[in-house]
Amino acid sequence: MNTADYLLEHRDDQRTALIDGDRTYTYAQLHILVDVMANVLQMHGIGVQDRVGIFGANSWFWVVAYLATLKLGAVAVPFSPAVRPPQLRVMQQRVQCRVVCGLEAHLSPPVRAVFADLPVLTPTLIDAAVHAGPPWPASVACAPHDLAALMLTSGTTAQARAVCVTHGNIQANTNSIIASLNIVYDDRIMVVLPFHYCFGTSLLHTHLRMGASLVLASNTILIEVVLNEIEFHQCTSFAGVPSIYQMLLRNSTFPRRSLASLRTFQQAGGKLQPVLVAELASLRPAARIFVMYGQTEATARLSCLPADLLHSKLGSIGRGLPGVELRVLNAAGEDVRPGEVGQIVARGANITAGYLDEPEATALSFIDGALHTGDMATVDAEGFIFIVDRQKDFIKSLGHRVSSYEIEACAMALPQVVAAAAIGVPDPLLGELIRLFVTLQPGADLPTEAILDQCRRNLPRYMVPREVRVLDQMPMNQQGKILKTALREME
Repeated sequence: MNTADYLLEHRDDQRTALIDGDRTYTYAQLHILVDVMANVLQMHGIGVQDRVGIFGANSWFWVVAYLATLKLGAVAVPFSPAVRPPQLRVMQQRVQCRVVCGLEAHLSPPVRAVFADLPVLTPTLIDAAVHAGPPWPASVACAPHDLAALMLTSGTTAQARAVCVTHGNIQANTNSIIASLNIVYDDRIMVVLPFHYCFGTSLLHTHLRMGASLVLASNTILIEVVLNEIEFHQCTSFAGVPSIYQMLLRNSTFPRRSLASLRTFQQAGGKLQPVLVAELASLRPAARIFVMYGQTEATARLSCLPADLLHSKLGSIGRGLPGVELRVLNAAGEDVRPGEVGQIVARGANITAGYLDEPEATALSFIDGALHTGDMATVDAEGFIFIVDRQKDFIKSLGHRVSSYEIEACAMALPQVVAAAAIGVPDPLLGELIRLFVTLQPGADLPTEAILDQCRRNLPRYMVPREVRVLDQMPMNQQGKILKTALREME
């Protein structure tokens, strides 16, 4: 089934699909715009498996361009508006888009120069086409293995890889997420995550599939604006990565607001420290809080901790979603015993086909149809998974393999700390000495020595940072994840 048809299959034409600023779109209006956009793409020569770039922040036009591309059996290639033109040029050379869609405000002269030889489609063209009343193109039938999107992985953008996501991947993962979260037609989610990021795209997929509503945040940086819009639009759901929840809980008015309409929270995109998960639960005891885990290479998400197990399994990412097999394997490829550390390995219909034109990188991560995630974890006696650290982020100190997560969790127990990131710095005696970076609440009076004392009281000697540095803000990638590579480069 074509994924555009799949996503809109359960729509009620009279219900609200999208709210973008002061514009509201019903499912009937969205469907017409998608057909118009598909016709415009066809007029520009786009056919099956041609690549269509979508450039810019979340908007109604982003959604329409994405769905129209899928409808034609073409391949959507979302670009982040934060990508600088030199990196954008590298990406375009790799993915070879034939058309680019974007809002005029995002298409600066340097960006247009990257796509100088391509047609650039904007909302103005679509508005004109709506009034012309074009013919509606039929959806192209797509097999599960047909390519639907090339999703660029997070990291330094020049090194980003293009993950090959199929129609079957999207539909399988969407069904799994809906089943785990029990998303229903009257849900209304506040979207702060960008659609060019797989977590953000999954919100679009799941809520359109169920005929629910999405509110696109007008400003994803100013958290108070987001909270005002949640209140105004009576949003029922919210989703975020750790940095968003850190800001929400420790640097906003969220703890003092009622926000009575919010009944569901989703967290993924990195490990949110258990102390903050507990804070969220205490502030919203009636809400359902789902801790999830995923990767772009798995379409979006791999596991979920059911909301009713949040307290008894605090710190866990749960178990595999329906249709997803998650195992934690040791170096010999055997399942680890409880308490042992191994790598998370995933199988399922959501596991993608690998990286575009990178057979060696694909062979390293995708082995016999299984995704080797690079995340190290333990399991408990019931099979619930607890991530220890990213394989590349372990610190080797005094002969010990140290989890940066444990150090960060210790620092985050101090309520004045908004974010924490630990890295290893090469040292001839220690192997690596531990340096901890933190950001604090505005006006917080917390000496670095107090943070070190907290670590000394609660961590073994070999895990105590040698130094704590306070930053005004953490370096982050376009998805709001802390860039430890940038912290290491600072050294």
